[in-house]
Amino acid sequence: MRLASTARAASALRMRHALIATLLFAAGPVFAQTASGPAAERRATIDRLLTALQAAPTEEAAAPIEQQIRQLWLTAGTPAVTLLMSRGLREMKADATKDAIEDFSDAATLDPNLAEAYHQRAIARFTAGDSQGAIADIQAALQHEPRDFAAFQTLSAIAEAQKNWKGAYEAWQKVMEIDPKTPGGAERLKDLKRRALGEET
Repeated sequence: MRLASTARAASALRMRHALIATLLFAAGPVFAQTASGPAAERRATIDRLLTALQAAPTEEAAAPIEQQIRQLWLTAGTPAVTLLMSRGLREMKADATKDAIEDFSDAATLDPNLAEAYHQRAIARFTAGDSQGAIADIQAALQHEPRDFAAFQTLSAIAEAQKNWKGAYEAWQKVMEIDPKTPGGAERLKDLKRRALGEET
């Protein structure tokens, strides 16, 4: 029984690797086609939206811009990568964290520059209790997208869960630099500052 189970697991792993290899082969021409076309346009759109986000006058104005940026980050990959990202998000909602981690990992393998693949895997890993893995993924996400306010929000939440108030406060300061009118952001900044530095608000 144990040998049969091991054989099935090995077979499933081989099939998964074969699928990734097939998707990589199929995606190669797509990457080449989009490098200076739709991908460049998407990058320009995200840059414009991030600039608008930083200049948003109110939380009400910032919220829909945030949503647009998040959606563009999620769908920035090829159709195959976007499918993996969508499936991973569905699995997270269904508490299938291990499956979600695998799908986000596959998305990162297919598109190593996709910051959101690392960010979503960070959330999944943190949910699974792997804080160190989650932090490493946040670092990877920020390496590819230094203005990823959502990744800084996640980093702040991880630090808060560890009672690392200074880390949570510093990460949230980054959020506010990128997204000054993030909904509820000013109040959270005050609270984290009080916890981290003991200052009155």
